[in-house]
Amino acid sequence: MALPRGTTVLALPQEDGADTELLWAGFELPAHDAAVVDARRRVHRQLRRWAFPPEVCDTAQLLVSELFTNAVLHSDSSRISCLMHGGGTRLRIEIHDQGSESAVPLPCWATPDDEHGRGLLLVDTLSEEWGVDRTGEEGGRVVWVELGPIST
Repeated sequence: MALPRGTTVLALPQEDGADTELLWAGFELPAHDAAVVDARRRVHRQLRRWAFPPEVCDTAQLLVSELFTNAVLHSDSSRISCLMHGGGTRLRIEIHDQGSESAVPLPCWATPDDEHGRGLLLVDTLSEEWGVDRTGEEGGRVVWVELGPIST
């Protein structure tokens, strides 16, 4: 889903039992280093608006920072989007890139002297679940994380 820069969307269920997804929001940013800071700030601000506990906001912010950084550094995207879905006791965050690379990001083992290589291990440790999906024949992928159970 491509959203114009600065767009935040909030949807609430219309009736009890009609939809288990209670909240969602998204934004899109240019694939530049400076966008990582902006993405972290937007995620934290939105989750605080939704009254998620501070520790969930901090964890989500860290995960988005890692995933957004990876998309900026390792995809040939011009824009990267982030979608957040809150429903029941779970929070799902998706980072969408436009990259044409077919490789799936995998955690690797960094040595103490390595500057990089720990991000996906951090994602694996802090999230309940995470994964990668291709977005279609034209390229791109979605790297998603889920946090839960969460009580707000």
